[in-house]
Amino acid sequence: MINLLVTGGAGFIGTNFVHYWMEAYPNDKVVVLDTLTYAGNRANIALVADKPNFYFYHGNICETGLVERLLQEHKIDTLVHFAAESHVDRSIAGPDTFIETNIVGTYSLLKAAKKIWLDDGLNQNRHRFHHVSTDEVFGTLGPNDPPFSEGSSYAPNSPYSASKAASDHLVRAYHQTYGLNVTISNCSNNYGPYHFPEKLIPLVITNILQNRPLPIYGDGQQIRDWLYVADHVHAIDLVIKKGQIGECYNIGGNNQWSNLDVVKFICQRMNEKFASDAHLVEKYPQAKKVRLGQAQDLIAYVSDRAGHDRRYAIDSIKAMCQIGFKQKVTFEAGIQKTINWYLSNDTWWKSVKDGSYQEWTPAQFEAKQVNNGGR
Repeated sequence: MINLLVTGGAGFIGTNFVHYWMEAYPNDKVVVLDTLTYAGNRANIALVADKPNFYFYHGNICETGLVERLLQEHKIDTLVHFAAESHVDRSIAGPDTFIETNIVGTYSLLKAAKKIWLDDGLNQNRHRFHHVSTDEVFGTLGPNDPPFSEGSSYAPNSPYSASKAASDHLVRAYHQTYGLNVTISNCSNNYGPYHFPEKLIPLVITNILQNRPLPIYGDGQQIRDWLYVADHVHAIDLVIKKGQIGECYNIGGNNQWSNLDVVKFICQRMNEKFASDAHLVEKYPQAKKVRLGQAQDLIAYVSDRAGHDRRYAIDSIKAMCQIGFKQKVTFEAGIQKTINWYLSNDTWWKSVKDGSYQEWTPAQFEAKQVNNGGR
């Protein structure tokens, strides 16, 4: 039996991981620590909140004493670190929070883990610190460059990716210097249930339902490697159970799409969904364009993001060969699952968009010069 501490367990990927783990390993203890910022939502974990082996703590990973207490009281032997500020636009507008959470917060966790596990000897020989990172630490790829491997040089281009790169280095250093049992995974773009609606895919789905513009940065030809979140959390499980201490594993979808093509594909699927389900037409009377099969008419081009990386792609061969990772959900099936989830959980995403989301998105997109034609 594992005693697990999940930081950021009320955020997007953390929530999916908690749900996955408690279903796959119902006898394990799962402790979630989350500061519940704009992207953390306690409602995300409501389905498991009453389980006797689940514990939730509202707190900050920078509170080293709190982390030490949780590690000790719950006899934690496995820490999975999701907690991070992750939105690139927010990092450009205000880098301070990213430095504090992603760098100082990770250092706080490492310091607490070293004290409890190594210095005090609790689970000294049986512990794991798994750090969840991103492919963005490697920078950007040209059109014909091979995908990022674990040996790719770090070349972050935004305050967000720079802060994640720094946290990766700290985790590695605590293994090399102190012998802390660590693993790191660098993953491509995730999508799926509970995705905060300022990110591309949920933003497009929910904006179509509200008949709002679908903002596309620049020419929309930025390439991303997309992975359904359920495949990602399963891969983390494999890294924890089978990964070699001190190693990094790239987790990708082998699934490169331009942002514009992603948006057009979602529009097509949403058009089809509304055409085949009269109930949706009644449920979303404000969704005028998609009701007419014209969701793509909502596409609006906006000024490009500063320092926007052109292409990401992940080489997952190491993870496939060493831990048995294999993508199970195709992008087409994953998008359909995601659309269905948002259609079935409109109370969730509407409450999110009625909150701090409303204070953020207009400032980012409405202030930009919108050009609906010629692209």
